[in-house]
Amino acid sequence: MDHMKTILITGATDGIGRQTALDLAKLGHTIILHGRNSERGEKVRNEIAEQSGNSNIDYLNADFTDFKEISSMAEVIKATYKHLDVLINNAGVFEQERVILDNGLERTFMVNHMAVFALSLQLLPQIEQSSQGRLVNVSSMAQAGTMDFDNLNGEKHFDAYNAYALSKLENVLFTYKLHRLLKNTSITTNCLHPGVISTKLLHAGWGSGGDELSKGAKTSVFLAVSNDVNKISGRYFVHQKERKSSAISYDTTIQDRLWEISEEISGIKY
Repeated sequence: MDHMKTILITGATDGIGRQTALDLAKLGHTIILHGRNSERGEKVRNEIAEQSGNSNIDYLNADFTDFKEISSMAEVIKATYKHLDVLINNAGVFEQERVILDNGLERTFMVNHMAVFALSLQLLPQIEQSSQGRLVNVSSMAQAGTMDFDNLNGEKHFDAYNAYALSKLENVLFTYKLHRLLKNTSITTNCLHPGVISTKLLHAGWGSGGDELSKGAKTSVFLAVSNDVNKISGRYFVHQKERKSSAISYDTTIQDRLWEISEEISGIKY
């Protein structure tokens, strides 16, 4: 880690995202926090600045259920920063009920996958301006083992765990496909399982338990700034080590199909 980076962390106002932001702020990087409640966001921004002694902390507000808000946030970043070194796609939800948004998408699918797709593609030009751009996607070991493209929005049946597991598989499929598209650029893209960490999301889905947050942020921080992964891309990490993701995630046909559908839904092309 030789130079200071400009790093955007989505879903950074609590849980693993907030811890990741704090750890990276302590290392002296310029941090852009994202959240969906501006009052809370400003409060967290001030807390992180104070706890880290780093004043280069910004906050941007955007509701990831809305493509327009995602695009506006990308525009603000393009206008404000010459380049973006690292994008950590950390924001995620666990929905107990099937919630269909105004745009027709089920909320888990929209926030956990489509928002990642839309934001990443819109920020790629900024990340390309970095000498060594990185995309880090927070997935989970709770990846689905199968993919039903006719049930992306829980049309046929909705199950909270299934919707979440599907979205976490989509994070890996997205990472691997993006890696293939970016292989002739200086940008790397990797994904990770943060561990079973005590967060609001874990408690919503799995009750109590989990490790402390400091452990949950370690792999995100590692993939964002460690020199050990300078040229490493298209991989899945657990506890800062490369691991195998679910078998289906390596299927390029499935990667390609999800990508096509995501382009159609978002109207955003690579």
